[in-house]
Amino acid sequence: MSRADFVVVANRLPVDRVGENEWRPSPGGLVAALEPVMQRADGAWVGWPGQADLELEPFDADGIHLVPIALSEDEVANYYEGMSNDTFWPLYHDVIAEPRYRRVWWDAYVKVNERFAAAAADVAAEGATVWVQDYQLQLVPRMLRERRPDLTIGYFHHIPFPAYGLYSQLPWRKQVLEGLLGADVIGFQRVADASNFARAVRRQLRYPTKSSGITVPAPDGGSRTAIARAFPISIDAEMYEELAQRDDIRARAAEIRESLGNPKTILFGVDRLDYTKGIRHRMKAFGELLEDGRVAVEDVTLVQVASPSRERVDAYQHLRDEIELTVGRINGDYDTMGHTAIRYLHQAFPREEMVALYLAADVMLVTALRDGMNLVAKEYVASRVDNRGVLLLSEFAGAADELTTAVQINPHDIDGMKDAIVRAIEMSPAEQSRRMRALRRKVRDNDVQAWSASFIDALAAARAETQQ
Repeated sequence: MSRADFVVVANRLPVDRVGENEWRPSPGGLVAALEPVMQRADGAWVGWPGQADLELEPFDADGIHLVPIALSEDEVANYYEGMSNDTFWPLYHDVIAEPRYRRVWWDAYVKVNERFAAAAADVAAEGATVWVQDYQLQLVPRMLRERRPDLTIGYFHHIPFPAYGLYSQLPWRKQVLEGLLGADVIGFQRVADASNFARAVRRQLRYPTKSSGITVPAPDGGSRTAIARAFPISIDAEMYEELAQRDDIRARAAEIRESLGNPKTILFGVDRLDYTKGIRHRMKAFGELLEDGRVAVEDVTLVQVASPSRERVDAYQHLRDEIELTVGRINGDYDTMGHTAIRYLHQAFPREEMVALYLAADVMLVTALRDGMNLVAKEYVASRVDNRGVLLLSEFAGAADELTTAVQINPHDIDGMKDAIVRAIEMSPAEQSRRMRALRRKVRDNDVQAWSASFIDALAAARAETQQ
């Protein structure tokens, strides 16, 4: 078996199975961010193929060597739907929903993390760099270091890391911190997330921290330094710009506007169907604007794309029911024969269709209650090659730290959100252009290549320090 000098370890492979031996690239922020990096590097990707009880040999796709990890039906239920998405996800998103702590889930999480670590250890060449991705695999860095101390190990946390008062609820809080500290570099989306992590380490493990460095005891009695700091993730901005200039996609954008009755303003939201995204809050605000008479259904339409997500988890089933009831009520009250208040689409769309929707949308609504980054905000900005359009952006999304010329909102403040939507609808072309130019410059300068390069540079510096 050939070994790789660069290995990514993530919960999912970057492809979805569509036939016996047929695969297509997966949608989603992580894959979009790492795909260009992997294609340039001579790398391997370790991950689950997305179906329970599917045993596959390693294979190549899109220039990447893929190493599938098999999960049983029980492991999917306990490690993925349970521990990852019913414990860590709500806990790390400020307990917007109540996290559940079940020992059987934790046991499955440990067992699956061990399997990922073993596979990465097998495929990594001597002295290789291994980059572990996200909260499903928080124990892998330490497990990997114990197996392969020759490796340089990075870990990137794509979701928020909570304040200590919330994190301390976790029954396995020390094990998770020790797992993450197996990495040489631990990356977070925001400075605040890295600070929350360092504080948890000080309180729980009593390890010294200085600036971004954490002193971690080594098995030989010495110590090493782990770096924990912010590396805000981004997108392949150039690709979105190119798509936005294609004649067929521009024609599709015009077609979308026509199909909606050519309203003066299209408001647009696109999210995974998730309680952290603030979908209910934006619909409440829009419904009240219609009720107050501040906007009219003939002039303004809200298009909401909510892609299916974690459909076997109870909280997500309840959320879908609640949103669809809200859509039905608002449309029943305000629709006319020629105009619909909310066009709701519970489905995922290919990238080309998304860019057409971005071009059709006058106002982009990103109303997350808590979000690690939110790449949709950056995709919208990159697609607006005409320097028009308005981005309404929650201050609780990581993107708010960078995209400072967006109209920033507190999604819990419904009256404030209503005022911001009206302000966006009425914003002059000159102000739209001024804001969008600044946003586009930021996204172009800090694209996915810059993000990955900064993280890999930090890993290289860690390796050099270790060798010294």
